[in-house]
Amino acid sequence: MMNKTGFLIVALGVVLLSCNQNNSKTETANSNFVEETTMEQIENLQELDTTKVKKEIQNLVRKMLNWAESDDVVDVLPLVADDDDVVIGFDLDKHKATLNALRATGFFAEEFIENYNKIIVTLDKKVRNNEFGEFFITEMPPLRFATGASPWCNCQDVPYDNPNPWDDVEIEVIKLNNDRAQVIWKWGRHDLNSHPSVTGFTYTFSTVKENGKWKIAYMEEFDFEISTKKY
Repeated sequence: MMNKTGFLIVALGVVLLSCNQNNSKTETANSNFVEETTMEQIENLQELDTTKVKKEIQNLVRKMLNWAESDDVVDVLPLVADDDDVVIGFDLDKHKATLNALRATGFFAEEFIENYNKIIVTLDKKVRNNEFGEFFITEMPPLRFATGASPWCNCQDVPYDNPNPWDDVEIEVIKLNNDRAQVIWKWGRHDLNSHPSVTGFTYTFSTVKENGKWKIAYMEEFDFEISTKKY
């Protein structure tokens, strides 16, 4: 007959064996999960043709910049003044028309348009509350947004006139997934102008896939926190 000590040893062995089997099953399950997840990630990366995405976003930016330099570009700072030329706020009817025009271009995601709308509404309230002080419609507004350099390119000039510099801008994708991309654009054709201000220039923006099409979601010169401050 088995004594108590022998019984305890056998029982302990059974428990340890059971634990080892359970741990083995758990490790196998975890291994399968990791393997399946890794394969899924690899398949997603294979489906995401980065060369094609980069080309699509580069074409989008080039078209947008050409539009920004055309007669069709919208007035993003529709200030309105009183009879003495003192700025009293923004023309919100013109602003509404600008929102519709931005949508009509097909370049901008709804989140970009909503952010721009928020910028103008906020600036309008601040001007009407005299938070920027008195200024005239004929002078540069004391606003950070859209004063001085063009907000579309953060530039006042182009590095060369021929060929069209907007057709040669290049992009660099910083971060990319299936429906969002963080990007910068740079001047191309450094053989035509290799000045450090040209070769070192970058403009940060981001894009989002909206209804299957890449659109601009953010631009550094339309940053809400910066754009609503006083110069």
